[in-house]
Amino acid sequence: MTRADPSQLPAFALSGNVVDILGRRVFPATIAVVGDRIAGVTPDTARYDTFLLPGFVDAHIHVESSMLPPAEFARMAVVHGTVATASDPHEIANVLGIEGVRYMIDSAGSAALHVCLGAPSCVPATSFETAGGRLDAAAVEALLADPRIGYLSEVMNVPGVLAGDGDLVAKIAAAKRANKPIDGHAPGLRGADCRRYFAAGISTDHECFTYEEAKEKIECGVKILIREGSAARNFQALYPLLDEHPDQCMLCSDDQHPNDLERGHINTLVARAVERGIDPFNALRAACVNPVLHYGLPVGLLRPGDPADLIEVADLTSFRVLRTWRRGRLVARDGETLIPRTPAARINRFESRPRRTEDFAIRARGDSIRVIGAADGQLVTRELRERPTVRDALAQADPDRDLLKIAVVNRYADAPPAVGFVRGFGLRRGAIASSVAHDSHNVVAVGASDADLAQAVNQVIRDRGGLAVVDGNGVGSLPLPIAGLMSDADGYEVARDYASLDRRAKDLGSRLGAPFMTLSFMALLVIPELKLSDRGLFDATCWRLITPFE
Repeated sequence: MTRADPSQLPAFALSGNVVDILGRRVFPATIAVVGDRIAGVTPDTARYDTFLLPGFVDAHIHVESSMLPPAEFARMAVVHGTVATASDPHEIANVLGIEGVRYMIDSAGSAALHVCLGAPSCVPATSFETAGGRLDAAAVEALLADPRIGYLSEVMNVPGVLAGDGDLVAKIAAAKRANKPIDGHAPGLRGADCRRYFAAGISTDHECFTYEEAKEKIECGVKILIREGSAARNFQALYPLLDEHPDQCMLCSDDQHPNDLERGHINTLVARAVERGIDPFNALRAACVNPVLHYGLPVGLLRPGDPADLIEVADLTSFRVLRTWRRGRLVARDGETLIPRTPAARINRFESRPRRTEDFAIRARGDSIRVIGAADGQLVTRELRERPTVRDALAQADPDRDLLKIAVVNRYADAPPAVGFVRGFGLRRGAIASSVAHDSHNVVAVGASDADLAQAVNQVIRDRGGLAVVDGNGVGSLPLPIAGLMSDADGYEVARDYASLDRRAKDLGSRLGAPFMTLSFMALLVIPELKLSDRGLFDATCWRLITPFE
């Protein structure tokens, strides 16, 4: 969105029931907007049907997960009343390094909402996988000096923090010197190690998956970001914290696929919280106020002199958004975006060559194999032990036992794929593949046979990034020509195409709510217990590569 000259914006007035979140009151009033600012809020005695409140903020999201660049993501998000995000661009940074971060900065500059980008702290995330980019302490410090970079993104290398890794310590010190917040990432961390990790200056965590874990971190002074995305769904376990610690909670999606974004965003979490009995002011504080204060966002809170960022909702139960204003400009109305599309440039790195069926064979080397146990709605996995199905001296996928092959193919160089086994995807036949594979974004695939795996992987390679499904009707795909992560097409078209692939994956037998999103996290080594990188099976508990056979 081209930034409007405030002097060219019309002055106007809005009347409704004003929601003063910090003052914990609702009162009828008229809001005067002049240019891009709120000139005044004048109480009156009229009766109004709708409510005016500050816009919603997603406190932690990787915009790349929407498969859209920031400007296109914003066109869809403002429909749901989102006026700002805190966005970690480490997905594209892992593919393209600092060039990828600069791409996101440029796209964010034309977005219809405020995108507060972070400086990625862990690129690559570990030394046990192949990434396309690298950001050392000097590069991170240079990014933090840019006023468009608002914070140090999630510090995922927990062992590095605890061990005092020099490069990581330097990045944290650079953020402190720049007086910018430091985001955390510490799934399951408890006890003394938890206290040491956050004592390093890290102030948030979005990875809590139990109430007890979150409570312990709150006692360390940590702000808890309650996450509900397309794959990781922790809202149900954590929402009571909104009433218990309203000043220490925020709401976030972390990763949200385009079809989910089409249906709703942070507004849906506020509605769910209120439905479950949470005080509406506490829910709104987490959604609208706390992120603005924590990250120092240039976003208005309905006070005279503030930027004119506000929304009109039908009621304080459904939070159905009727209109959204950003900096005095009407950007969405009645479920429709009012922002024209901005053409997106293509930027990419994809060097992998097509693979053969035999590349995915695993020679049987024992009577027990380690299996990744995937769970719906969770990023964490379990390490399972199973007896392999062996034929012709090769360990085979066995759909009848939900024992499928999983493979990760290096996208940055021509190298043999890493292959293992996974349970939880439920495919009865066929395969799915994706170049959206956190954090390094190599090609990850799950299949019921080696031939299906090869076909799905090769479609992604032909597209130089994207998603693919192999089923009885052939191969379906969604190309992602921007870094193998994002499309340059209209966001609503991408949402429909993605939904179509999602249905085809489920028709193969998958029981997962979001098969492709869950697939993308099977290569996320910084989340316990067992994952797969392009270099092999990884034990995230012991922090080492291991073999599939015991």
